[in-house]
Amino acid sequence: MLYQLSYVGVYALGAAVDESTGKRPKMVATVPSPPQSRFPGVDAYLKRLADAGLALSDAEEAAGAGETGQAGEAIDRAEEELTALREAWTDMAAGERAIVGRTAAPMRARLERLRTRLPKRTALSEGAPERDPDEEIDPAHAA
Repeated sequence: MLYQLSYVGVYALGAAVDESTGKRPKMVATVPSPPQSRFPGVDAYLKRLADAGLALSDAEEAAGAGETGQAGEAIDRAEEELTALREAWTDMAAGERAIVGRTAAPMRARLERLRTRLPKRTALSEGAPERDPDEEIDPAHAA
């Protein structure tokens, strides 16, 4: 259970420091708050934004350290979260869209800037397999 705290005592209104002791007046719990969010709908979107932001920060750190593989994986995680938010856009209320849109747009721009800084992934060329002379040959397949 969460509690709202209030100052009590002589300095309740101003909550000033007592100059003789250097201490603030005591705080006590006055109103209990329920542990549930009052805005569960927007909380899910904010959690997705936070996850995307953390993944993007991980990607920036990995790219700065020259770890392009880890940076690419973190970019993919951020991309997944932002894509999920884009898909949920039509289900959002106007207020939720305002919050998510203002946050997601700069995050998407950061992601694109980081993606352009990373080297492009290239596939290995295809070629005929070569037999390793040191490889043991299975007698069942040798005959």
